[in-house]
Amino acid sequence: MRILVATDAWHPQVNGVVRTLTKLADAAKALRVEGVGVEFSFLTPQSFRTFAMPSYRDLRLAMPRPARIARLIEEARPDSIHIATEGPIGLMVRRYCRQRRLPFTTSFHTRFPEYVRARVPVPGSLIWRALRRFHSPSRAVMAATPALARELTGRGFDNVVLWPRGVDTRLFHPRVIDLCLPAPVFLSVGRVAVEKNLEAFLDLDLPGTKVVVGDGPARASLEEAYPDAIFLGEKHGEELADIYAAADVFVFPSKTDTFGLVLLEALASGLPVAAFPVKGPRDVIGDAPVGALDHDLRNACFAALDISRQDCVAFAANYTWEASARVFIDSILAVGAVLPGRTGAEQPRQVA
Repeated sequence: MRILVATDAWHPQVNGVVRTLTKLADAAKALRVEGVGVEFSFLTPQSFRTFAMPSYRDLRLAMPRPARIARLIEEARPDSIHIATEGPIGLMVRRYCRQRRLPFTTSFHTRFPEYVRARVPVPGSLIWRALRRFHSPSRAVMAATPALARELTGRGFDNVVLWPRGVDTRLFHPRVIDLCLPAPVFLSVGRVAVEKNLEAFLDLDLPGTKVVVGDGPARASLEEAYPDAIFLGEKHGEELADIYAAADVFVFPSKTDTFGLVLLEALASGLPVAAFPVKGPRDVIGDAPVGALDHDLRNACFAALDISRQDCVAFAANYTWEASARVFIDSILAVGAVLPGRTGAEQPRQVA
């Protein structure tokens, strides 16, 4: 079964969308549908001219043309089409499917109303209206958590289904690492941008050391404003896993994330979470004794120091990318989002 994913977010970007789609494709290689293997291909900005996104020069938006979009889709010969983002590529692929009356699915990764309002004074109601229109023809709108699924349904989105995320516990796990920094080490990982609310973390009066991993448009100004914090830039693979394992508390100050893969990476590394009690951390952690959620982020940081690291590891073990991939493919088959004449078009199948 060939699944084509259209996405405006792709390498060299480092964010949750790119990591999710990459891990999804890797995990799906072990699955089969009616005895046939599963193969993902991606329609990304790498196939088009791009321009820098206003206010965020590191992100580049594609400039796709309808004829080239059509040619790339037809060359891929997909059995199913999934649109992961609401950008120019997503819009063009949506148009292609609508014109040909082809079924497709979509996913909701980013709270664009909050993201945009952090930069431009645009009414959130207008953005939500545009998002509803974008997703309305989708056979299934995939959401990462039950709370997000309920919110989207409450905002008028149709056909919302749950698509949970995973974590690579072979990479992220406890290990003995010393960063040679004053303890305790409070760590934050993610894009260094205004919507991540990093000032709420960096302003805290905490003992030990504050460490920020990641890059983005706000990094230079934050480094200047907070000289006592350690900014390590982007880290990947074993180097990133070592940093997680060496820290004492993972601080997640964002109030806009829909899920936060970094939360699972931290927990799998044995790192308790300190965060605000908002959607995202609340949806991931719930009532589990693996994090401290408090409107006073400083109190949450101190409370997290007393949390069992082993409890964090055990909690994260429940999330696998293999299970995530299975749910993703099952959702496509269950709603009949298979192109005419392709694998599974006759009736829903189960993934093995």
